[in-house]
Amino acid sequence: MSTASTPLADSAIILRRNLKHSLRNPTTVFNAILFPIVMMLLFVKVLGGGFDVGVPYIDYATPGLLVMAISYGLGATSAAVNADMTKGVINRLKVMDVSRGAVLSGHVVVTAVRCVVACAAIIGVAFLMGFDPGASALDWLGVAGLVVLVSVAAAWLTVALGLAAKTAESAGFATVPLVMLPFLSSAFVPADTMGTGVRQFVEYQPFTPIIESLRGLLAGHPSGGDTAAALAWCVGLAVVGYFWAVATFKKRV
Repeated sequence: MSTASTPLADSAIILRRNLKHSLRNPTTVFNAILFPIVMMLLFVKVLGGGFDVGVPYIDYATPGLLVMAISYGLGATSAAVNADMTKGVINRLKVMDVSRGAVLSGHVVVTAVRCVVACAAIIGVAFLMGFDPGASALDWLGVAGLVVLVSVAAAWLTVALGLAAKTAESAGFATVPLVMLPFLSSAFVPADTMGTGVRQFVEYQPFTPIIESLRGLLAGHPSGGDTAAALAWCVGLAVVGYFWAVATFKKRV
């Protein structure tokens, strides 16, 4: 095997390992895929009738539920990364001369795949509940690209949080702000219906332009401003997460 191909082979091995761990953990599967669907049923079928958003509530809520589906699976990644650091897994991999980059990228790819699967499940259930998007094929491509970009950015930030935490328990808790942010966004009601202070926070936090960009794409009339802001937030979070994760990883190994 050539030197150039070794990191790729190592990444594939770590990826396969992390996928098996995720599939064997029912809590991870439930939190990442099934719980967002439960939340979707709760908001649309139980609470949705109380919101006047000008369109069928399933159409309004689906973009926010996609972001929620991404955020709900992050705790497992943070805890898994921290467990690898604190339980000696990394030391064993070092003895085996496994590429260090493969350890981080393996967690990122598995998290992104899990997030994409969760979003696909949300879209499927949304159609069963009467979701009627006006998106063209190009719009759907934009939705897919943005979902992947958000998933990768969130994954890198989560890996960094897991590396920085002292224990697996604190690592899982560190992702709580990412889980809560969709609730403090325009995911379920428009920002302009909120009170002073809350409205400003909602308008300038990262998930709101991402949700609004997805909403515009799914409706068939994307907003250039929201999309630009969403891309900027995704790239910024990914860059911060990547360099933070790499720096912390180098210090701890």
